[in-house]
Amino acid sequence: MIEPKTYPQPFFQPTPGACQIILVRHGQSAAFIEGEPFTLVGGHSDPPLSPLGEWQAERVGERLAREPIQAIYATTLCRTVQTATPLAQSLGLDIRVEHDLREVFLGSGEGGQFRVMAAEGHPAALAMHKNLEWGEIPGGETNAEFGARTVPALQKIADAHADQLVAVFAHGGTIGSLIGHALGVNMFLMMGVRNSSLSMLVVEGDKWIVRLFNDGAHAGPLTADVDPPT
Repeated sequence: MIEPKTYPQPFFQPTPGACQIILVRHGQSAAFIEGEPFTLVGGHSDPPLSPLGEWQAERVGERLAREPIQAIYATTLCRTVQTATPLAQSLGLDIRVEHDLREVFLGSGEGGQFRVMAAEGHPAALAMHKNLEWGEIPGGETNAEFGARTVPALQKIADAHADQLVAVFAHGGTIGSLIGHALGVNMFLMMGVRNSSLSMLVVEGDKWIVRLFNDGAHAGPLTADVDPPT
């Protein structure tokens, strides 16, 4: 008797030459203290991780340690490098820096002032949310300007790592910009990216496939505003 052929449901396989990219948002950054502006790097606020953020970085390192990651990238801002460090040490990889994946430039909101503007309902912050546009912040980048640097930067990484898995440690706004580009939607519709969460793209030439978004299972309950160490 001839056994019938069977066709198991296959696991997703990227096409030859594609790059798989795990996007990791940095852990929680330090609180802004009135009268003590954040250090600026290239005009961008550069707070370090908070103690909770350091804990989140360790959880990211543990979760990704068994993945066949072949390169790790971070931005010029220290909170991404700090978040990437546990994983880099575990895998014995250097952290490469990609300048153009840094967070959106907030103009008058830099140095920590945007947190004050958001908390106090500043008109510019309200207009930003209403119009889904970063450029409502005086002196800040527009959505178009932000996307014009972040999308090519990630494409450059993908082109350099064909058939590889790469971890890119970046920022909430940056990840929103990249996922929004992949889906063809306004980047504000992909905001709310959780500290230390994982998202994933498969880049096949100019085709970007979203495989994961905002997965923070390693950092506690999905609905928690703050995930305390346990």
